[in-house]
Amino acid sequence: MLILGIETSCDETAAALVDDGNVLSNVIASQIDLHARFGGIVPEVASRKHVEAIGYVIRETFDSAGERPAAVDAVAVTCRYGLIGSLIVGVSAAKAMAYALKVPLIGIHHIEGHIFANILSHPGLPLPHVCLTVSGGHTMLIHVEEPGRYQVLGGTLDDAAGEAFDKIAKFLGLSFPGGPAIERLALAGDGAAISLPRPLGRSRTADFSFSGLKTAVVNMCQGRDRGSLPLADIAAGFQEAVVDVLVSKTLQAARRLGVTAVSVTGGVSINARLREVFSEACPRHGLQVFFPRPDLCTDNAAMVAAAGAVRLRQGEESGLDLNAVPNAPLESIKCPAKRC
Repeated sequence: MLILGIETSCDETAAALVDDGNVLSNVIASQIDLHARFGGIVPEVASRKHVEAIGYVIRETFDSAGERPAAVDAVAVTCRYGLIGSLIVGVSAAKAMAYALKVPLIGIHHIEGHIFANILSHPGLPLPHVCLTVSGGHTMLIHVEEPGRYQVLGGTLDDAAGEAFDKIAKFLGLSFPGGPAIERLALAGDGAAISLPRPLGRSRTADFSFSGLKTAVVNMCQGRDRGSLPLADIAAGFQEAVVDVLVSKTLQAARRLGVTAVSVTGGVSINARLREVFSEACPRHGLQVFFPRPDLCTDNAAMVAAAGAVRLRQGEESGLDLNAVPNAPLESIKCPAKRC
């Protein structure tokens, strides 16, 4: 089954063709350079660039796969969870493609897409498992019972982990996006040299909070000459605190549910220190850990297409009245032939 996936939830314009779990093409037009001057994503700018890029990206998706639009069996699109203006562009394009090709349309929640990034990367991923999906826009723990059946265990109460990275990087005068900038600087620092809090680290809740950690860094630097600050140690200490909380919360949830595996996905999952600590800690607790391949960590349309294939097989299809919803809960497939 050949699925065209479309993803425009934030600042990447993406389209992909996935055929029964095989990624034939995965095209991403990034806006990072455009937004870097602002130190963050400007929603209006992002949506306008999606309008400019979406047609070219879809065309390149077919060209690079050597496929024709007539071969597509369905169109899957991110329609929930993201920037409303950006989502609308992708949903509109997907509706047009589905209508023109006379094929089913499937609306996908952005977080479900990230769950499938790991399923695509590791077809033998054990089920059930606990998935940590972590990026600039979200930090969430999910019990993945099987593809299409989820229980949200907890999420961020304020800043997402990636958002906190961006804000601290901007405060320290580093480049955007903040995650890679802090990771590079942290290589020259000592993560144990700076004492920083682990918000909610000792709490049994599966929720996250990084606002207090961000404030602790700002307060520590306030009133001091920028030239005298040990920036590399601050970056390393901040990264270590975020990683510590992400790993400990995920392991806590995995032990409570009795699963044998955890998956880590989203843009922050590409962080080398996060992968290192997870890879060291999980075997000690009898757990396997899985990460997506690098091109599926950040927002992409291959993961959306893969999720769409499962929902279509289980009888779910969206109508041409499908709406873009910026904030919506992650839902399991409830029944056959359910229309979104």
